[in-house]
Amino acid sequence: MVKQSIFGRISQLAKANINALLDQAEDPQKMLDQMVRDYTNNIAEAESAVAQTIGNLRMLQADYNEDIKNAQDWGNKALAASRKADEYRNAGDAADAQKFDNLAKVAIQRQMTAESEARTAEPSIASQTEVVEKLKSGLDQMKNKLNQLTAKRNELVARSKTAAAQSQVHDALKSIDIMDPTSEVGRFEEKIRREEAKVLGQQELAASSLDAQFNQLEDLGEQTEIEARLAALKSGGAKPAIGAGAPASSEATVDEADFDKL
Repeated sequence: MVKQSIFGRISQLAKANINALLDQAEDPQKMLDQMVRDYTNNIAEAESAVAQTIGNLRMLQADYNEDIKNAQDWGNKALAASRKADEYRNAGDAADAQKFDNLAKVAIQRQMTAESEARTAEPSIASQTEVVEKLKSGLDQMKNKLNQLTAKRNELVARSKTAAAQSQVHDALKSIDIMDPTSEVGRFEEKIRREEAKVLGQQELAASSLDAQFNQLEDLGEQTEIEARLAALKSGGAKPAIGAGAPASSEATVDEADFDKL
């Protein structure tokens, strides 16, 4: 009964569809961990049962081989006793001849008993041999399944860790999105842009003020030159130099017709 139970469990576990079981599981990793433990425990029990079954088979085979050897030995002894009886009978010793004939009969009887025991053991040996082969095959399948389970578990654990790491990185990137105007980096960048714009405005304003000052200086210089040349004309000095400077407009209003009266 125990042997049949072990064999049934091995067959059931070996035929288990791992992927189908995982599809039905709420937590595949926990289920795989439990399956690995169950398979490991069942394999240990199965190995013990298979070892015991193999040991029983080897005992049956040893008894069978011993029965065969005993049958052969008793056959040889029966033959030797029969020949010895013939020798005594040929020598005219009927009593010793009968004695060895009786010994030959006893040897033949024991030979038959050994042969009968050997024949009786043959079906059990054949049956046990078949069971052992099936158990060993099932045990190998269980070990293959355990390897598959372990590999699948390691794969899922690795994928789970990778997914967790990717999710963590994604969350971190979302929290520091520099394109998001509401983020700390976005606000800091906007503050710097405003400061830079302020500096540009100040520079532009300063440049405008300098230009105005330089224009005033140029106007003052032209007015000074005009006064100097007018003074030179009144004193009968040299004529104004051509190209000495662009004529500048006087502050006083001048009528072009007044030049025709000169």
